[in-house]
Amino acid sequence: MINVITGASAGIGEAAAVELARRGRQVVLVGRNPEKLAGVAARVKEVSGAVPDTATCDYGSLDDVRRLAEELRSRYERIGVLVNNAGVMTTARTRTGDGHETMIQVNHLAPFLLTTLLLDRVEERVITTSSMAARSGRLDPADLSRDRRRWSGWLQYGDSKQANALFTVELARRLSGTGVSATCFHPGVIKTGFAPGTFLMWMTHHIPGVGRTVEQGASTLVHLATHPDGTTHSGRYFANGAPAKATRGMTDPGLARALWEASERAVV
Repeated sequence: MINVITGASAGIGEAAAVELARRGRQVVLVGRNPEKLAGVAARVKEVSGAVPDTATCDYGSLDDVRRLAEELRSRYERIGVLVNNAGVMTTARTRTGDGHETMIQVNHLAPFLLTTLLLDRVEERVITTSSMAARSGRLDPADLSRDRRRWSGWLQYGDSKQANALFTVELARRLSGTGVSATCFHPGVIKTGFAPGTFLMWMTHHIPGVGRTVEQGASTLVHLATHPDGTTHSGRYFANGAPAKATRGMTDPGLARALWEASERAVV
């Protein structure tokens, strides 16, 4: 079964790819940096004996996401599992060349676009890396980049992770009856280079017990990709390998539909 994993060049994406390959899955590694991808591919070969396919993509460009989708479509007739794991957190307000705030594009709009372009090829599961930060989200589908509201890095990050959860809710509704499921999950606070320069990451790396290893963070992703939970709980948010409580803002079906429609307009 082909498992396409974005954000696979480091962190939980790398750890999940290695573990899935160890379990006999055919993984396809997607990331920005070809050198880092080559390193992960070497790790995958060590545990599986096979060199995995790789593909590069910069989620800061929606045209590059479209190119990636075409590349994957040309390679694979069917994709068993699509993992939307690529993401970013920054305390600096920046915009992509497409005109969107960087976090909302990289964390939500780009995976939204990739998923919709590949959906007719996916035969079993779509898994999206969300976060407990989604609980703090105050998403406004009419103001995805927070141009008309107070902006901070953590506020925007919370919105983007809330968007991941709402995307999962609406995707599951649209996939109902097709045999394809959609889930999302919180990996925990991980000891990686994510969100550099923030106090949270300083605590993660310097205070014992605060941060989890990348393997621990990847465990729920691997669970959702391989366990029946990943198909029987479509539309749900997971943490620590099990369905977890989500806020109304993460599950509101009306807000989920409004976000989907706004996202379609944003990626045209």
